[in-house]
Amino acid sequence: MEGTFRFETISSYNDLNNHNTLHPLVSVIDLSKAKPRSWGGAKTVRIRYDFYCIFLKEVNCGDLKYGRHYYDYQEGTLVFLAPGQITEIENNGEVYQPMGHALVFHPDLIRGTALAKTIDGYNFFSYQSNEALHLSDRERQMVMDCFSKIEFELQQNVDKHSKKLIASNIELFLNYCERFYDRQFITRDNVNKGILEKFEDLLNGYFSSEKPQLIGLPSVAYFANELHLSANYFGDLIKKETGQSAKEYVQGKMIEVAKNKVFESDKTVNEIAYELGFKYPQHFSRLFKQRVGCTPNEYRNLN
Repeated sequence: MEGTFRFETISSYNDLNNHNTLHPLVSVIDLSKAKPRSWGGAKTVRIRYDFYCIFLKEVNCGDLKYGRHYYDYQEGTLVFLAPGQITEIENNGEVYQPMGHALVFHPDLIRGTALAKTIDGYNFFSYQSNEALHLSDRERQMVMDCFSKIEFELQQNVDKHSKKLIASNIELFLNYCERFYDRQFITRDNVNKGILEKFEDLLNGYFSSEKPQLIGLPSVAYFANELHLSANYFGDLIKKETGQSAKEYVQGKMIEVAKNKVFESDKTVNEIAYELGFKYPQHFSRLFKQRVGCTPNEYRNLN
């Protein structure tokens, strides 16, 4: 049995969680005060939120999924959802008590604020389910402090400063989350090194196969999908590990392969370009010159 639910407004989500609506566009919710949930007995529930959601998960209460993957969470884990994303909850149709906290805010809240200009830069809103943010005890306390500041402002009478102060506190919280993710990239270094090695193997395998001719130039999204990661998380991880963007890393590998082909074969530049997946040889020559400092033919003559 499956059920589908959509929350279009903050107030509708507040109602579900037995929480008063202090502001129509933003809410900080203590999920432990919500009524026990059964979702009409459905074993699998699909939920769409039309606003930003950040969940601080305290316990495993219903197995949360996004796309094909279960959320990689434990006690003290942050999960981020952007408007329009759909999650699934699997709980065998049993009644359960939600636990933890949630910060939810509608896009209309931040329109015209500084946060509206930077919100798309917080890549973790489009990370996949297995890329949740695991918090230390001190980081969890910082999250709760940020939630408290936002909730304090919601308790005040609305005035001309309210929107700016609330948006600023949300932005501060998101900036802390960026810091915490940077820490997670470091503390999960062994896992990241394994991903980088697999990425290198995939790159080598791609260029030694017929995939360039069949698929075209390798994209960051292709390798992220092969490694079961979101493109944003994969890109951020590669940047932290190598100092290069994933695109730059792919292009670097492609140029190394191109150098060997230019130097070791009698094939024309056009033939090499097509072998690498370029539709237009001039694009290959332009990229080669940007990265190497000379055209493919000039490089061949130098060597």
